[in-house]
Amino acid sequence: MGGYIMQLQNYSVNDGDGIRTVVFLAGCPLHCAWCANPEGQALQNSMTHWAETGEILSQLHRQEPFYRASGGGITFSGGEATTQPAFLAELTDALYDEGYSLAIETCGQFDFARIEPVLRKMDHIFMDLKLMDPKRHQKFTGVDNARILENLARTAKLGIPTTVRIPTILGVNGNDEDMAAAFDFLVRQCPGVTLELLPYHRYGEGKYRQLGLTPPGAEFDIPSKAQMAHWQQMARAAGLTVVSYR
Repeated sequence: MGGYIMQLQNYSVNDGDGIRTVVFLAGCPLHCAWCANPEGQALQNSMTHWAETGEILSQLHRQEPFYRASGGGITFSGGEATTQPAFLAELTDALYDEGYSLAIETCGQFDFARIEPVLRKMDHIFMDLKLMDPKRHQKFTGVDNARILENLARTAKLGIPTTVRIPTILGVNGNDEDMAAAFDFLVRQCPGVTLELLPYHRYGEGKYRQLGLTPPGAEFDIPSKAQMAHWQQMARAAGLTVVSYR
């Protein structure tokens, strides 16, 4: 079996503990207006390719000394890692049986019953929370947030270390009102999760040009260090544990 991927990124230290390889699976049910990986929105384009499962496992096995020495492992990302559920499950099952440390980064827009067996084999789950307002979530991502919020709450109850990541973007959610609403939801519905605030960046703009697309506009901006520190303090005051993998 196999599936469509963007790339395997070795020596990553921002996507879980230790030195990791990030497996970027192609395809995503969201179309975020600020997306940093537009090549991952579709299964097939000029920047994705088909890969056999055995081929990926062979490449990951060659990185094993780095995982063992650093306490690292493999992180599934995207695109959206859950968009190809059979492919993801096959990779997860093989690596889990071999004892690798596994993590997943997800936007949360998935069928929980189908993905739960995969989640239960993870050592760490990273899940995004972009906006609490369903209409504005629909406007900026193409879907409302009902399933995402439900999946966040259900995932938090699995007892697996879970970090909720909020991409922090001026012009979208970079204000006290949106942040306070997100923090309140996490405290009430997702006890035990940690929080990471990720400032918006423009590193992916070149990919839009490669794909013949228009990069995100000037309506999205990068928060200052002082603004990020302010929202981190708000989160702590609300009762959340703030972490950073950057």
